[in-house]
Amino acid sequence: MDDIPNPSLTIRPGEKLAVVFGGSGFLGRRIVKRLLHRGIAVRAASRHPDRARGEQDHGELFTAIKADILDQDQVAEAVSGASAIVNAVSLYSEHGDLTFERVHVKAASGLATAARDASVESYIQISGIGSDPSSRSRYIRVRGGGEEAVTAAFPDAIIVRPAVMTGTDDAFLTSIVRLVRVLPVYPLFGSGDTRLQPAFVEDVAEAVARLASGTAEYRGRIFEFGGPRVYTYRDLVREVSRLLGIRTRLVSVPFPAWRALATFAEVVPGAPLTRNQIELMERDNVADTEQPGFHELGMEPRDIDEVVRAIREKS
Repeated sequence: MDDIPNPSLTIRPGEKLAVVFGGSGFLGRRIVKRLLHRGIAVRAASRHPDRARGEQDHGELFTAIKADILDQDQVAEAVSGASAIVNAVSLYSEHGDLTFERVHVKAASGLATAARDASVESYIQISGIGSDPSSRSRYIRVRGGGEEAVTAAFPDAIIVRPAVMTGTDDAFLTSIVRLVRVLPVYPLFGSGDTRLQPAFVEDVAEAVARLASGTAEYRGRIFEFGGPRVYTYRDLVREVSRLLGIRTRLVSVPFPAWRALATFAEVVPGAPLTRNQIELMERDNVADTEQPGFHELGMEPRDIDEVVRAIREKS
């Protein structure tokens, strides 16, 4: 298997090539598919190209390559000839030399620099709602620092901040569905008043594809993508229960108790709960109405009911 871009993907004059880093991930592989559906040639760059390759069926427009975003030589090879770059690489828990700072700041800056040096027209950085370089939360602070590092290297970069994303293979809504089904009492984060605006991952992928294939008017802007409805966490659990036809009893669990549990859970490999997740659940996750979003791209986002039905049918 080649570790550099597949030379068989020949780009004809005037044809666009988008390179999606993290092209085998939860959001990245969907962005790849949406770009292909728009007739754009795509190079999916990731450490696991077989995962990306197995998802796609546009052989003449698609190639999957092995490219580690932490390796600047591989990054430079991967961006060669591209007209658009999407950085959908994300890290939710640190392990070994994979730290938030290294992935979300240093690597993102390196990719943006390589894109600039390769005269790439459009660069899209996937971040998240609430990213703030001055936050007390290290994870949230690093995501904000990543945005700053990217725009310093590539001033016209488009920053995309999705709300918590849902899908049939997500780590959020599927967990709520599973717990509602098996627990006699559902534990809420705090009092359950945190406000959330879940966005369907397929809608976010389509929005990113439109930005990557769009005009120069989008460049240098921040887009925040939230679903059509804002829930409190309590109401979200109740709505999931209603859609499943289950009556659920809710109980408040203070955040200090969750933090203590997460501290213990993090020593277990593949732990389903981390302190960073707890910190995120202490903050509202709602799109800023002052920033452009789905509607500016001519889209009507879908609510969680479609996702919950699909999860129910899948399980």
